[in-house]
Amino acid sequence: MKLNKLIVFIILFGLFNTANAQELNVATYNIRYKNNGDKKDGNGWDLRGPVIANLIKFHDFDIFGAQEVLHEQLNDLSGNLPEYSYIGVGRDNGKEAGEYAPILYKKGKFKLLKDGHFWLSEKTESPNKGWDAALPRICTWGQFQEISSGIKFFFFNTHFDHVGVTARRESSKLILKKIKELAGDEPTILTGDFNVDQDNEIFSILSGSELKDAFTTTQVKYATNGTFNHFDPNAMTNSRIDHIFLSNCAIVKRYGVLTDTYRTPAAKQADVKTGGNFPKELKLKEYEARLPSDHFPVMIVVDLQKCK
Repeated sequence: MKLNKLIVFIILFGLFNTANAQELNVATYNIRYKNNGDKKDGNGWDLRGPVIANLIKFHDFDIFGAQEVLHEQLNDLSGNLPEYSYIGVGRDNGKEAGEYAPILYKKGKFKLLKDGHFWLSEKTESPNKGWDAALPRICTWGQFQEISSGIKFFFFNTHFDHVGVTARRESSKLILKKIKELAGDEPTILTGDFNVDQDNEIFSILSGSELKDAFTTTQVKYATNGTFNHFDPNAMTNSRIDHIFLSNCAIVKRYGVLTDTYRTPAAKQADVKTGGNFPKELKLKEYEARLPSDHFPVMIVVDLQKCK
């Protein structure tokens, strides 16, 4: 009898935990805006776009923040990823002009409860450049409900200025303020290209807040490189400028910088000499290794829980 009660308790305990936690694949990805200069160098969006879509499918992102996304690119991603929906607007006019910082999510997994955006500036309600920023910068946010568990959470996604030091510092403070105002005590995820690495004092404004850095708190870490690559598959850096921050109630189980590559034909289509230790049927051709973007995506597996 006691054994039966124990089994029932274990089952109920498992069901309780399942109802109060949900494992999600969360990511941030600066996909690099479409431009003719990249195309001339062999890194055109026509080649990169399908690779990025397949990368997202294979690694099975549930919800992610993207950066540098032009409206045309967003349409392409939507066409290649029909199971996803998105929120966000172009930063130049609050409609379709300029880069988006969209949040893309599986529409069969999440219910969008409310959403909005604000500019990283002293004037948050309309398009403008804040402080010493070189460009207008925007933050997109949404409140979501994970359908199977019922857990509600907020998701913020942004792209900090690449020039303005004051802008990056004040943008950090502004986003933390907005998170308090909008999310309160609900679980929160913040993703973005912050243009500051883990050793920068501005990073500590975010990592020292009520949010935690996924890299430093994960149970399993797979990060053989930093997150910026300049389209060079041979480049190496320890700097991480693309980050995911989460509420303390979220448990980060795995963290990875995804260094996937693809191949395009080399200028000279020569055979690669393999020596004598391979089957004679095996043929290798000279191709060039390429990267889908000048940033690597960052993905985490997280147990999202209700904050007590």
